[in-house]
Amino acid sequence: MRVVGLMSGTSYDAIDAAAADIVLKDGRLELSPLGLISERYDDELRAALAGALPPATTTLERVCLLDTRIGQAFAAAAVRADRELCARTTELVASHGQTVYHWAEGGQVHGTLQLGQPAWIAEATGCTVVSDFRPRDVAAGGQGAPLVGLVDLLWLRGRPGVPAALNLGGIANVTVAGRAGEPVAFDTGPANALVDAAVAELTGGRLGYDEDGALAAAGRVDQPLLDRLLAEPYYRLPPPKTTGKELFHAGHVREALAGVGPLPPQDVIATLTRLTARTVADALRPLGATEVVASGGGTRNPALMAALRAELAGTPLRTSDELGMPAAAKEAYAFAVLGFLTVHGVAGTVPACTGARGARVLGSITPGGRVPPLASPAERRVDSLVVMDR
Repeated sequence: MRVVGLMSGTSYDAIDAAAADIVLKDGRLELSPLGLISERYDDELRAALAGALPPATTTLERVCLLDTRIGQAFAAAAVRADRELCARTTELVASHGQTVYHWAEGGQVHGTLQLGQPAWIAEATGCTVVSDFRPRDVAAGGQGAPLVGLVDLLWLRGRPGVPAALNLGGIANVTVAGRAGEPVAFDTGPANALVDAAVAELTGGRLGYDEDGALAAAGRVDQPLLDRLLAEPYYRLPPPKTTGKELFHAGHVREALAGVGPLPPQDVIATLTRLTARTVADALRPLGATEVVASGGGTRNPALMAALRAELAGTPLRTSDELGMPAAAKEAYAFAVLGFLTVHGVAGTVPACTGARGARVLGSITPGGRVPPLASPAERRVDSLVVMDR
C-alpha cells in the first residue's frame, strides 16, 4: 500500500509529508521510503497558532479558523506529496494533525486535541484519511503519547543489547525495549521547545531557533539556572508520562531566570540545551540502554548532539539515518505505519508504553474515492518492521 504520513510537531514550524510503500508479509512490515517534502506554515497561520497555544487564551471562533486553515495546509502538503513522491498513486493518507492541547493533570491524561480537519485532505487528494490517532488511547486510560512506541519496538527488535529510540522534536520522547519485562516509552521533557522559545524571546522574534547550535556553542552553562530548571517535578514522575508546551513554554524559562538574575543570551541557550541532554540521559540511565538511536529536528543541532554524547557517558549515540530511517522524517513515517495498521484493523499501541488498559486500533477514518486494499484476517499479525533500501 502506498501511504503518505503527515506530521507537524510541537515546534509547529512545518508540515512533514513522508511517502512510503508498506507491505505486510507473514508478520513482517516492510517500509520502503519514497521521500519527504516539507511545507512551512505561512507566517499568518503560524502567528495565529502561536497566539492560541497555552498559556494564551483563545476563542471557539479562532479554534474553528485554525482547524480549517490547518486542515487546508495539511491538504496542500498531501497533494504535493502525492504528486511529487507518488506520481498520484497514493492509496492512503495518515494525518497526525497539529496538537494544540494535551490535558494532563496528576500524572493522568484526560483529553487531547489535534486540529487539522481531515475532510479537507480527503477532498483535495481523493484518498481515504486516517486521523485523530491519540484520543482512543486516552479513552482507554493511556497517555495518548508517545504513540511511536509500537513502531520503535517493531523497528529496533532484534538489535543487540537494549536499544533506545529517541525523538528530539519540541518535546523529547524515548522508547526502550527493556532488558527483561515490559517495554517503556515516555516523554522525557523538552527537546527544542524551551530553546526555541528562549531564542525567539531573547532576539525579539528575529530568530526562531538556534541554527546549527551556534548560540549554545558560544555560551556556557549556568549551573544555578540549570539547577532551578532541573527542580521541575515532571522529571521525577514515573513513566508512562507525557508533557507538552502546556508546561514547557517561554514562561517556564522566565520563571527560572527570575531566581538567578540576568544572563547573556548565549548562556541561557547553552543552559537550556544542556537541560535537554541531561534530562534525556537521566531518563535513559536506569533503563540500561546500550545504544541510543536519535531522530527529529534536534539531530541537526551539533551543540545538542555533543551535549547528549557527554551526558550519555559512553553509550553510543547515532541517528536513525544510520539504520535506514531518515531522521527528519521518522515521525511522519511512524504515522504512515500507524495509519496502515488502522485500516487493516491492527492495534497501534503497546499498553505498557502508554499505560492504557489494552492495545487499541487508533484513529478515525474519513473515506475517500481511492479505497485502500485491506489485508485478510490471516495477514494481521505484525512482529517486526524492516526499512527497505530505496
